[in-house]
Amino acid sequence: MTHIAIPIPTTPGKQDIRIEVTINNQKQALHYKVELFYWDDCQNPQGHRADCLSEMLSHHDPNWALYYIGAPTEKFVPITFVEKSNSRVK
Repeated sequence: MTHIAIPIPTTPGKQDIRIEVTINNQKQALHYKVELFYWDDCQNPQGHRADCLSEMLSHHDPNWALYYIGAPTEKFVPITFVEKSNSRVK
């Protein structure tokens, strides 16, 4: 998949993003979501953060694919997912 950077307004917390694109006169709807994964939710908060993140992601909805891991803070890491079923728009 080719990438285009689209600035998204920064808002705190969970974000639900729907984008419609037209490529060669064919429309496609894309659905993204950004969720915050909090370090305090780790089963082993003293462990390595990569292991914690892997554990939290293993329980995530399988209809969504990991798209981007944002810059972590001391409290959380923002993660962007894309919905696996890209629907065509007429």
